[in-house]
Amino acid sequence: MDNHDEQTHFVKRVVLPSGKTIEVVYFREPGVEQTALSDTPAEPDQDLHVCVGCSCELVYPVHWDEAGPENWHVLLHCPNCGVYREGVFAQNTVETFDEELDRGGGALERDYSRLVRENMEDELERFASALAADAILPEDF
Repeated sequence: MDNHDEQTHFVKRVVLPSGKTIEVVYFREPGVEQTALSDTPAEPDQDLHVCVGCSCELVYPVHWDEAGPENWHVLLHCPNCGVYREGVFAQNTVETFDEELDRGGGALERDYSRLVRENMEDELERFASALAADAILPEDF
């Protein structure tokens, strides 16, 4: 006889980078125990981008997996002091961390673009100066 009282699935809403929201349905067989990670309670809300060892704000995720319908198992690394840390964190903590990673990625992109532009301007000025001084010959190409 089927036991319909036992929940055999759960739904998780995921917001994609495009802003669209999808629902992912997870199924499990009745009577099958969940993994130990899904039974682990989430750590308190915290800033995951801040190192617990040296307070550096450049911590990044090495790996993350779902740990149940509302939690994530995350392995973190600090590039400053080399500390690795893992834990189970709530969805809202991980979403805040993901937003911080996006902000950091945006800052890196802006800095990279600025450096490329400045380097190109410097090269163009040197090339223009060499042209004006007749320091460039056909055999240079």
